[in-house]
Amino acid sequence: MELTGDIVIAAARARVWAALNDPVVLAACIPGCEAVEVVGPLEKTARVMIKVGPVRARFAGRIVLADVIEAERCSMSFEGSGGAAGMARGQSQVQLSDENGPGGAHTRLRYTVQASVAGRLGQVGGRMIDAAAKQMADQFFGAFQAHLAPVEAGVGAQGDQVAQVDQVDQVDQVDQVDGAAQASTPAQALAQPATVQAPSTERLQRPADSTHSEWLRIKWFALGALATALGVWIGARL
Repeated sequence: MELTGDIVIAAARARVWAALNDPVVLAACIPGCEAVEVVGPLEKTARVMIKVGPVRARFAGRIVLADVIEAERCSMSFEGSGGAAGMARGQSQVQLSDENGPGGAHTRLRYTVQASVAGRLGQVGGRMIDAAAKQMADQFFGAFQAHLAPVEAGVGAQGDQVAQVDQVDQVDQVDQVDGAAQASTPAQALAQPATVQAPSTERLQRPADSTHSEWLRIKWFALGALATALGVWIGARL
């Protein structure tokens, strides 16, 4: 079986290389993968559940890197056993190069795979094996791109969030200034001494003059009544 592919990934070449060597990323992107463990700088082990036609089995194998040029290319040899289902072994080459694309740096990834199978898996038709391998490759690179793409898009989203936070902070600052201005108005009013205008002399004198005049009228009325009563009493005596 031989498989080739050429795909453009929307991420810088260094990030693509780092992700290809990250066991957590590989375990999340490889279809049916249950675990990827690092044995050494150039060796990993993997456990994958594979289904090809009527054959379904769990394969455990190892991957060894060679001819490594960091962030540029490497070769891999792999072999795995699925028990009664059979075994598989082969090698692949991966090459990375810079690619111009919209929205920033992109990476072109080219790969070739040559593999052979034996056992029950080898009894499945070649076309079915090729179709299953192509489907797994498409699923892997689809998940791989989805893993890298949100980080690139997240930069713009983070900028939008920062802008929104800045706008909220500005609104809060304006509200605080307005609140301080409103709070300072009654405080200033309380701080200012109250000015009480003394009543004018005319206002104080007018009630006094009016009371005095009324008292004089009452006094003269009483004197007149007393004189009248006295006159009536004298007249009665005479």
